Amino acid sequence: MSQRQRILSYLEEGNALTRLNSWEQLGIIEAPARISELRAAGHKIKTEKVAVTNRYGEKVQVAKWTIDS
Repeated sequence: MSQRQRILSYLEEGNALTRLNSWEQLGIIEAPARISELRAAGHKIKTEKVAVTNRYGEKVQVAKWTIDS
């Protein structure tokens, strides 16, 4: 199964994906590139910015992707 297929299946199951959990859940480091490819192929993927706390206690924003059904 390709990385794009893994991401698409994960999103279609109702899960949200971020760069932070893409490695842990799917073994994918370059999730933004795969999301871009999926969009280019016509998949409706929504991006939302969410605040998280990094390891230094700082608030930062990351993209959270979901499938737009």
